[in-house]
Amino acid sequence: MRLVRDGVSAREIGRMLGVARSTIQDNLKRAEAAGLAWPLPGDLTDDVLEDRLFARAGVQRGLRRRPEPDWSALACELKRPGVNLMVLWEEYREPHPAGYGYSRYVAALVMWRRRGEDRLSIGRQ
Repeated sequence: MRLVRDGVSAREIGRMLGVARSTIQDNLKRAEAAGLAWPLPGDLTDDVLEDRLFARAGVQRGLRRRPEPDWSALACELKRPGVNLMVLWEEYREPHPAGYGYSRYVAALVMWRRRGEDRLSIGRQ
């Protein structure tokens, strides 16, 4: 914000910082929307600044934009003969037309499986 106030272009700031011009512009828009101007108040902490700049970014924790399938049930279904991801995705999309697209559905399943591999498995005797 200081550099913009001093007349430096977003393109030049991006070049100095090694980020895209659009990233600079996005952050300047966020600052404007949050009512921030240079110089920043002295009592403004980094955490408060981040909250003000990114308060509306993404999804709130615990909430999903799209309905989540039951990944463990889906993994079990995939073990059955004649069942593939395309069939399961089509079944998922019938009740949820605004749900995940096929590629995101597959990527989410892969991520779920990777998280499962990280879990400690306890052998039983």
